[in-house]
Amino acid sequence: MIIAIHHTRILDGVGALLEQATLLIRGSKITAVGPSRQITIPKGAIRIDGRGLTVMPGLIDCHVHLCLGGEPDVVDAVQSENPLYILLKSARHARMTVEAGITTVRDVGSCDHSIFTLKRAIDGGMMPGPRIVGAGLAICMIGGHGRFIGQEVEGVDQVRQAVAAQVAAGADVVKVIASGGVLTPGTSPDEAQMTPEELRAAVDEAKQAGRKVAAHAHGVSGMRNAIRAGVHSIEHGTLMDDDTAGLFVEHGVYMVPTLSALATTAAGRRGCGIPDSALDKAKAMTKRHQASFKLAHRRGLLIAMGTDAGTPFNYHGDNAQELDRMAALGMSPMEAIIASTSAAARLIGIQKQVGTIARGKVADLLIIDGNPLRKIEILRNRSRIAGVMQGGKFVAGPLAEKR
Repeated sequence: MIIAIHHTRILDGVGALLEQATLLIRGSKITAVGPSRQITIPKGAIRIDGRGLTVMPGLIDCHVHLCLGGEPDVVDAVQSENPLYILLKSARHARMTVEAGITTVRDVGSCDHSIFTLKRAIDGGMMPGPRIVGAGLAICMIGGHGRFIGQEVEGVDQVRQAVAAQVAAGADVVKVIASGGVLTPGTSPDEAQMTPEELRAAVDEAKQAGRKVAAHAHGVSGMRNAIRAGVHSIEHGTLMDDDTAGLFVEHGVYMVPTLSALATTAAGRRGCGIPDSALDKAKAMTKRHQASFKLAHRRGLLIAMGTDAGTPFNYHGDNAQELDRMAALGMSPMEAIIASTSAAARLIGIQKQVGTIARGKVADLLIIDGNPLRKIEILRNRSRIAGVMQGGKFVAGPLAEKR
């Protein structure tokens, strides 16, 4: 079966805009893309009139926690809920995510290894959901940030064992905790966690298994330790200074800014359910986080979109809010889209399959009624999603209902 979307607007994910274009999809792959006058639609193809629509790669969120549900106190929720209930909740979050046009996520911390079960169910067609690049348990120091979704370790040997265990369980990426955090009581975002030697051991063990490493880090000491250890991305980068920005550039490390996480937490009021310690930290860091992002953009850092979806009031399915926030802080709509498609795919290591619209790529697509280059916020508007395609099949939107 061939699907032809004709006379449409195409954003290819790397900065090109094609007007009056046609896209051909056969099976799971894109077979042709270009100006409509140059593309012959085969006889018998299913034709979709794309006038007024924009076709772009499915969005990629590089930082989510499907086991968390945006509760005011996510630590209490995940610690008190039954593991089977959490798996069912995670499945619901996965469906909400793909229906919003996010066709791939990198889950960088779950309360157990059930994330790999969910991944298998989605890959096997048992249920709808985004492609999952999962870390399983985050690796943290004893008593460190993220221990509610992590494996606590001490010393190089335990770090290596923990990394090997995650890979054996099915991890596609390794997550380490290099600084304190907002949601874990008794930890300071400014302070480094895990030693440089432990971080290097994690990177080395992951490299031997062919896995990339993502490092949670808010403060500069944690960022510097992680970058020098060889990690591939810094998650948050909240308190970055100019010297640390230089290290990012020197080592080719990505920033995954997760602007939405701090913003949604900081917007809470006393008594909303967010613990006071987390609320205080978030409110104190919001402006510095925004300044850090502006610095990263100005210095030309590699930036990939990530929301930290699942944290307080930061809901799965509203992931596209991150593009609004990036654009509000200086990115052009096209830059925000690139950060959420091709750049995100390169960070995750799946750029040969998805993240761009080109011949031979897997047809993971988001089809929007309107032009997000004029109004980036329409990507958040579910009523403007005409269709979400994953592997050449419509999985959400009115176009899916018509197939």
